[in-house]
Amino acid sequence: MTEPLHIVCPHCDAVNRLSQQRLSDQPVCGKCSRELFMAKPLDVSSVRFARHIERSDIPVLVDFWAPWCGPCRQMAPAYQQAAQRLEPMVRLLKVDTESAQDVGARYNIRSIPTLALFLRGREVARQPGAMDAGGIVAWTQAQVQAATAR
Repeated sequence: MTEPLHIVCPHCDAVNRLSQQRLSDQPVCGKCSRELFMAKPLDVSSVRFARHIERSDIPVLVDFWAPWCGPCRQMAPAYQQAAQRLEPMVRLLKVDTESAQDVGARYNIRSIPTLALFLRGREVARQPGAMDAGGIVAWTQAQVQAATAR
């Protein structure tokens, strides 16, 4: 029998325990009763970022971006499409590096957009530059596979 996964609620940030087999069953939060997966990226603040990165047992893909960045705005629809294809196996977050400067500094984000993949609280891969939806999905799946094979 496999250990339950910890999944952070995108609405109330409660940590839920869920079997891997139930990920695709449209699970709901035990605290707020809202869906755990919305098939769209979640905009997070510094505090919420830390909770999702540190407490989630599924991989977390983060788009570090800024509102003034043209390539970031161009990539936003592709990131949305990628979320529809990657969830519930991967949680997608967006971090505005202007409003969460501490997170950008902590992870040494020097160019945007930058995608970073986290697994069990640790950054395992990074990709700077805008990508299309297919590229985001392919890159993420390859990085998850490589990180879990280690």
